[in-house]
Amino acid sequence: MELKYQGKTKDVYELENGDFLLKFKDDVTGENGVFDPGANTVGLSIEGAGRAGLRLTTFFYEKLNEAGIKTHLISSNIEDATMTVKPATVFGKGLEVICRFRAVGSFLRRYGAYATEGQQLDSFVEVTLKDDDRLDPPISEDALAMLDLLTKEEYAALKDATKKISQFVKDELAKKGLELYDIKLEFGRDAKTNDIILIDEISGGNMRAYKDGEYIEPLELEKIMLAK
Repeated sequence: MELKYQGKTKDVYELENGDFLLKFKDDVTGENGVFDPGANTVGLSIEGAGRAGLRLTTFFYEKLNEAGIKTHLISSNIEDATMTVKPATVFGKGLEVICRFRAVGSFLRRYGAYATEGQQLDSFVEVTLKDDDRLDPPISEDALAMLDLLTKEEYAALKDATKKISQFVKDELAKKGLELYDIKLEFGRDAKTNDIILIDEISGGNMRAYKDGEYIEPLELEKIMLAK
């Protein structure tokens, strides 16, 4: 297999058959040693974070596939911390889609003059460009269309899929007494069908979850969610 991309939290390899292999790392995003799913830098390394992220991602992706929501998952190998996925193309150099149920993180930093910490939000969806040099700037529907990154029809499909997937995850967390505050998702186009599909991961590393008002760390989240 050929190394195609070294990311902050995963490395990407192309397999001989055209599929791809994601190798999950123990690095997580954050700043100054503090985890932050919205950060665009690696903030710290947590032993076991890679396998934990893969376990939870596999848990959610298998449930989403069963529910008829398209993802890039083919199979997972927890021991090797790898996931085999379908080939997909990203929009431009990549987009991140955040769904927010409460005001925390970068939303609160931007809109703190009007929002209070933890304020309830109605599945607020925002799209940001994956661009470390420009600190992952938010981008509007009109700008996405004008820059030929997404058509308005694709944006509507992306927004609808984001709300459905995020609510699905929120409901699953609620079964364990957890509340989802926000979640970051990524999408791409299936290289064979051109359908918009969910890519990357769904783990403690790309969401904020709380229990009785207390933040749950990514590794603890995986333990709670996968406990029998």
